[in-house]
Amino acid sequence: MEIALGKSKKTRRAYGFDEISLVPSIVTVNPEDTDVSVEIGGKKLEIPIIASAMDGVVSPKTAILMSKLGGFGVLNLQGVWSRYEDAEKILEQIASVSKDEYVPLMQKIYQKPIEKKLIEKRIKEIKAGSGIAAVSSTPQDALELGPIARDAGADIFVLQSTVISTKHKSSTSKALDIKEFCKMMRVPVLVGNCVTYEVALTLMGTGIAGVLVGIGPGAACTSRGVLGVGVPMATAIADCVAAREAYLKENNIYVPIIADGGMVSGGDICKAIACGADAVMIGSPIARSIESPGGEYHWGMATPSPTLPRGSRIRVGNIGNLAEILLGPAKYDDGSMNLVGALRTSMGTLGATTLKEMQHVEIVIAPSILTEGKVYQKAQSLGMYK
Repeated sequence: MEIALGKSKKTRRAYGFDEISLVPSIVTVNPEDTDVSVEIGGKKLEIPIIASAMDGVVSPKTAILMSKLGGFGVLNLQGVWSRYEDAEKILEQIASVSKDEYVPLMQKIYQKPIEKKLIEKRIKEIKAGSGIAAVSSTPQDALELGPIARDAGADIFVLQSTVISTKHKSSTSKALDIKEFCKMMRVPVLVGNCVTYEVALTLMGTGIAGVLVGIGPGAACTSRGVLGVGVPMATAIADCVAAREAYLKENNIYVPIIADGGMVSGGDICKAIACGADAVMIGSPIARSIESPGGEYHWGMATPSPTLPRGSRIRVGNIGNLAEILLGPAKYDDGSMNLVGALRTSMGTLGATTLKEMQHVEIVIAPSILTEGKVYQKAQSLGMYK
């Protein structure tokens, strides 16, 4: 429904996770009987969770561990792991500096050239640990890094940018032809990020294996403040899901939608799936694990920009190991642990046995969902207000 922003422009209302709520049906299901598996990029995942391609979130070790726990992690090929042999030492340095020293340090660290041999080494490390070797790059470097990753044995390639499109206008550079890139790679390519029906539908026509949805909702991302760009996640997911259904109907090809960013609790993940997502990509919840490489810190992919850093280094702390965060048992009452258990319990409460059924549960607009009756939690910093 169109709304008048003013005499010269029409707009519409968009919704985030905090403004919606999921409605139970007449049916309930034993959470133990729910199926949360999904297929992404030709890989069957036991849990619909992907770890974000950020240096403070995914190392070769955490990529292996994510795979063992049922999901997978994406290693950033433009990060420290492909620039420095001793990446752990660099990560310790990033975690140790003051707020004022942070941005200049990051700009310096990420000026070191990417090394082909390190890309090959990291992928082989993940494969040697029986992990799914998923790696990422921005479109600007994909033609160079993609073949290196493919030949080293990468299982999935993620083509990721703050905003991605198939129609790039520039007087100084040529746009990446995503269709030709997918053919060249010969491994599944996931592409993002987008927030609209039109872009998602166009991307699906290039032969990609999945669409990442979300611009600027991440805990460390400042793109919405710096660039003023983004669409709240509930609406963004629903719009891109409409493109998935239209493409399926027209071509009989199902392209998964992956909600990327803005999810910090089990409830957020449940809402993302209910809005139609097939899986989620999360960063800060995983950065809080003791195995994460960020040393209690988390920062965004766009942070190392030499001219306009678009991410903050935030302290997330450590709350437990990765298995506890994903599979439990939970030690806290704020939805930060046992994310899969929360999803299963929500599905059971809503009467959904599979993720496909979860995608069709009733959703209501509920601005008071996080405040109604929660005066004591808020006053005492408990539960949702911790």
